[in-house]
Amino acid sequence: MQTILKQMLDKYSVKTLEDEKSAMKEVVQEVALCGLSRSRFFKVAAFCGGTALRIFYGLDRFSDDLDFSLLSPVPDFELNQYFSILENEIRAIGLNFKVEEKIKSTDSNVRSAFLKGNTKENILTIYKDTQELSSLNPAEIIKVKFEVDTNPPAYATFENKYRLMPSPYHVKLYDLPSLFAGKLHAVICRAWKNRVKGRDLYDYVFYLSHNATVNLPHLKERLIGSGFIKDNFNLCRESLIMLLSERFKAIDYELAKQDVLPFIKDKTKLDYWSEEFFQNITQNLLLT
Repeated sequence: MQTILKQMLDKYSVKTLEDEKSAMKEVVQEVALCGLSRSRFFKVAAFCGGTALRIFYGLDRFSDDLDFSLLSPVPDFELNQYFSILENEIRAIGLNFKVEEKIKSTDSNVRSAFLKGNTKENILTIYKDTQELSSLNPAEIIKVKFEVDTNPPAYATFENKYRLMPSPYHVKLYDLPSLFAGKLHAVICRAWKNRVKGRDLYDYVFYLSHNATVNLPHLKERLIGSGFIKDNFNLCRESLIMLLSERFKAIDYELAKQDVLPFIKDKTKLDYWSEEFFQNITQNLLLT
C-alpha cells in the first residue's frame, strides 16, 4: 500500500514542513472516509462541513476536521464502533494513527474523537529526505478531529459522491445548498468573542462565487435549534440578508484575516475584506 500512499501524495506541491503536515492530514482524512464507507457508516450519516466542501467541491483552503451528521436522531449513537476500521485503514497505507474518543464533561449531541499520530514518525514514513525534522519536537502529535452530530436539524438534502483513492468508495454528503445553510448558520451564530473565525467568511465568499443557493428550511431549523430565532420568525431572503448585515457590522476584519491566513495559499484573496465588501456581495445571495 506504500504505492497508494505515494500516489495520493503526488498531487501535492510541498515546499515546507508545514506543507508536509497538511498533505499528511489530508491523506489521513481521505483514508478515514474510505474506511467509514467500508464500515457502512454512510448508511446512517452524511459528510458535511469545510472538509466536505474542500474534497468534493474544490474549496481552496485547508480544513482540519471531519464533520458528520446522522441522517436521523440517534441519542445513544456509539462512535467507537468505527474506531478499529479507521485505524486499520490508515495502517494499511503505512501510517500509524490511533483513534481516541473525546469524553465530554457536559451532555452534548455531538460525539467527538481524534485521529492521532506522532508527527515525526509519520513524516519520516512519507518524506524520508525531509531536511527540517531536527526542528520537530519528538513528542509532537498530529491530530484530525472527527465529529458526529447525533441530533441533526431537519430538512437537509443529500447527494452521493464517489472517490477512487485510496480505493473506490462512496460517500453520502450534504448537497451544496445544505452545506451553505450550515455555513450561514455559523456566520450568523458562532460565538467568536475575540477570536473571529475568518474561515467562516472565506467559505462564505466561496459559496457566493460558485452561485450556491441556500437550503432555507434547513437553515431555519439550525437557527431555531440555536435559539437565535423563534418558530414564527419569517426567514426569507430579505430577513436573511438583514441578519447577515447585522453580523458584518460587528466583525473585526483584521482579526478575521489573521485567522484564515495559515489555511490558504493566495493571500491576495483577503485584500478587499471589509464591512462594505461583505455587505455588497451579500446582495448576490440566492435561495434554492
